[in-house]
Amino acid sequence: MSHLFPHIAADTGYDRRRPVALHAPARQPRIAIIGGSLTGPTLALLLIQAGFDAVTVYEAAPAAATLGGGLISLEHSSLDVLDRLGIDQDEFVKFRFETITQITGNDAAGSGVTRRVYPGRFTTWPLLHDALTRRLPAGVVQHGQKVTGLAETRGMPVLHFADGASAPADLVAFADGRASVGRRLLDPHRQLHYAGYVGHRGQTSHLPTELSQFLRLEPCPGVQFNIAPIPGGCDWTFYLNASAERYTDLFGASPHRRVFALPHHVGPAARHEVDTYAALHLPADQADVVHASHLRMAVPMLDIDPPTQMVWPIGAGHAVLLGDALAPVRPHTARGANNGIEQAAGLAAVLRQHRAYRADLPAALTGWQRRHLPAAVTAVRLGPTIGHRLGLGTRHCEVTTRSLAAAAG
Repeated sequence: MSHLFPHIAADTGYDRRRPVALHAPARQPRIAIIGGSLTGPTLALLLIQAGFDAVTVYEAAPAAATLGGGLISLEHSSLDVLDRLGIDQDEFVKFRFETITQITGNDAAGSGVTRRVYPGRFTTWPLLHDALTRRLPAGVVQHGQKVTGLAETRGMPVLHFADGASAPADLVAFADGRASVGRRLLDPHRQLHYAGYVGHRGQTSHLPTELSQFLRLEPCPGVQFNIAPIPGGCDWTFYLNASAERYTDLFGASPHRRVFALPHHVGPAARHEVDTYAALHLPADQADVVHASHLRMAVPMLDIDPPTQMVWPIGAGHAVLLGDALAPVRPHTARGANNGIEQAAGLAAVLRQHRAYRADLPAALTGWQRRHLPAAVTAVRLGPTIGHRLGLGTRHCEVTTRSLAAAAG
């Protein structure tokens, strides 16, 4: 008999009368990780390194699918986790700069230049993803496996997939990104809502003169432009206000449905709009970079209510949310990848303690939640604060709309 798991009270996350799942000496626990981007493979490698041999990563995208992303900032805590996995920084950090140069205003208004040192390093999604996945043993990642449901069957969690297959597990870790199926199943009351602006992204081999570090331009409220060198060229993100209706017009679906606009979604109208803003707001060499960028994507900024828990009991097993599946954050916080990697390391640590020393699993998971939940909540709340300071978001959409109309006139 199979039934959906019951609602779990947010204040504790547990019914301690339930039996503990992962301490039977007869077999290794079955650990299912949903999501093959960055957090999922990191968790899988940490568990395999710790001696867990029944770990499977289920990735919805087929193996041949083109996945991608831009510049990623990794703090020293995350870099240390990768060090412990034996991933040399030279493999994924190709530029050793740590300085962020920020230019506020423009020359006519008397620009302000601020420099600060970022506590970490910069990489790109493809470099880090490749470094992680190349180390996973064959067969650990199962591609084309889209999760559609999670049920309790005979007292244990069972995953259900779009193709009709199912898979039992003792622990299910959802690391399936900001459009997480796991969050929809476990925490359905927390819905994504559009913040009112878009991060337009591009990559090109056209490198501005003397670009050797991270450069941030804030020429006026409602506009922010970030650019940094990557292998073979540079990567840029241009933050601009846009209504939900405008996003839909440009990218063919609402920001809630199309949480990533991939290159084939970026048509002539979207390119023209971004090029126009670049000519209007950016110095000539930065505008030239935007105009020369053929590979483009876009990401709508989405917010969510802060999480109140990370762990749910499913019969005698458990399900957890981590990374963007738990709490997607705005890129300005620089905490997306860091939260996921740090939470994965913490989860692997408590599972090691449970397996090696028979530590009480509900108590261990409660401790993991207590340590990592506050940082996730803080990052979720920080994003709107930063956006408001920059004039980015729903309340500021008219700023860039007026500037575009002025340019067209």
